[in-house]
Amino acid sequence: MSAERIEKTKSTVAAADHIPADKKAELSATLSKLKPALAEISQTHQGHAETIARLVEASAHEATRQEKRPEHLKKLSQELKQSVEKFEASHPQLTAFVTEYSAILSALGI
Repeated sequence: MSAERIEKTKSTVAAADHIPADKKAELSATLSKLKPALAEISQTHQGHAETIARLVEASAHEATRQEKRPEHLKKLSQELKQSVEKFEASHPQLTAFVTEYSAILSALGI
């Protein structure tokens, strides 16, 4: 299920006409890295992997909206960061990819 959410998120990003092509490419590349990291964590922590995937999807949806709601995106980003904190030692790549993803969303000026 996490993989499906990531693919759906990539489609959402690709369809956002107001996001520059280079930023779309960065987001897509980061989502591609995140997908196997989530698959790995889902082997032992399925519920957490689903939560992380859901938050990634929700934050991408919020970031690609025409009408920006920065406070909502900020809240989602905080929740996402908190959701991966417990895996920082055991799954550092997952944490790094989520941090990279959040930085790209921030760079969009949201």
